[in-house]
Amino acid sequence: MNTKTTVMAAIGGMLILGTFAFSPAPPPSERENNLKFLPKDISHDDLMNVMHSFEAATGMNCGDCHTHSTTDPNKMDWAADTKHKQTTIDMMKMVQDLNKQYFGVDGDFKTNYLQSQYKVSCSTCHNGHDQPNSMVTIPIPEKR
Repeated sequence: MNTKTTVMAAIGGMLILGTFAFSPAPPPSERENNLKFLPKDISHDDLMNVMHSFEAATGMNCGDCHTHSTTDPNKMDWAADTKHKQTTIDMMKMVQDLNKQYFGVDGDFKTNYLQSQYKVSCSTCHNGHDQPNSMVTIPIPEKR
């Protein structure tokens, strides 16, 4: 009888713990974020698409703009502000402004960026490099 009770209690405990361990992630509105330019209600998939496109355009990765958590170095602190993150926000504003002013592309950054509506994007200047690629496309004669 004791063994049966112990086994049943253990199974019940595992079921309760399992319920909490595998509960779904909270909806985006309940997640802590520090989005300053992208919409706060952006879907996780759209946010990841934007971030991964930035990686491809700049040759950088998550850790270049985001920092590790101070409480758990094995986790990232996505909401923390860093110098590179602020530069990225400034670049997103610049891309949006250039496309609106010179190419008449209105609307929000996320939609235009993900739907390839922009004529000027991160890749235009960075072309896979962390710094804008300033390669001259035609030979310039040397001054003598």
